[in-house]
Amino acid sequence: MADVPDRLIKLERTAEEERAKLAGLTGGEYDAQLRRWREASEAVQAAIAAHAAATGSSPHEVEQAVKKAVRCSQEDPAVE
Repeated sequence: MADVPDRLIKLERTAEEERAKLAGLTGGEYDAQLRRWREASEAVQAAIAAHAAATGSSPHEVEQAVKKAVRCSQEDPAVE
């Protein structure tokens, strides 16, 4: 899969940013952030599935291409 749509990259970055925000949280703050991360993750997975269906691609291949594009374009937000 050569071209990864920008919208998929943006959704994946958002999900990773939400995951990174879990660090150091406890209790209710952790639970609320976990919900935000899950919602962002579900949004990216739905977009990947829709893109794969529209292009006749494998969802797994689309997901791997998205993750690779995000990894190659920025540092891990959990490290910041």
